[in-house]
Amino acid sequence: MSWTGLLVSVRNADEATEALAGGCAIVDVKDPLAGPLGAAAPATVAAIARRVGSAVPWTLAGGELLDRGADARAGGARLLRFIDDVLAALDSLPAPAAVKIGLSAGLNTPWCETLGRVAPALPRRIGLVAVAYADWQGCGAPEPERVFSAAAGAGCRGLLVDTFDKLGPGLFGLVDRATIRRWVAHARAVGLPLGLAGKLSLDDVALAASLGADVVGVRSVACRAGGLGCGEGDRLGIVERDRVRRAVERFQAASGGEEG
Repeated sequence: MSWTGLLVSVRNADEATEALAGGCAIVDVKDPLAGPLGAAAPATVAAIARRVGSAVPWTLAGGELLDRGADARAGGARLLRFIDDVLAALDSLPAPAAVKIGLSAGLNTPWCETLGRVAPALPRRIGLVAVAYADWQGCGAPEPERVFSAAAGAGCRGLLVDTFDKLGPGLFGLVDRATIRRWVAHARAVGLPLGLAGKLSLDDVALAASLGADVVGVRSVACRAGGLGCGEGDRLGIVERDRVRRAVERFQAASGGEEG
């Protein structure tokens, strides 16, 4: 699975065009109205996949493991059904490189066991990315480093740390550089690439890259005013190529060495 570079989350094919024109390394498909990892409708996914083609890898948000109050086992089954529906809509189009699944409200559930059942049940070409939350205490998720260790044993192919509460602080308002460095070292120790996301500014994109993140995920900083957003930099706005390009440039300039 190719899991490196600047990832831009898009909600439709037009936004995918903008993300590609801006030079993103990964196009990520999600519905920002449906939560931090809102799953898009299969038809929408197919339209975006058609636009992306084989230009870059693309990934897919699969929602939360305990979506709509389901238990972990039912959540795993829901994710697999969703992937089946997506593959049916894709027909002969390229499949996603990975699907991301969040672990909010999973703390006291068999989330680890469920990851271990879901990862090998996915088609071989689709990797599972386990999503931990920097604001894990507020959303009832397992602590990120527990997720790292468990995900490696479960057969996941990548890790992402995001923020659950999109009205709260961003990633670097919740954790310091030392914590990020520890996460990067832990992810490398278990052999999985690590992505960082969560209301990142351009400076945050550069900082995350300089601290060793394999992937830096953005949406809000790539959006102009419009859509359902109230202004520039709103995750409900519209992805714009020039904003994507600036984020790509900051990522590339900072990769391999810490800023500041």
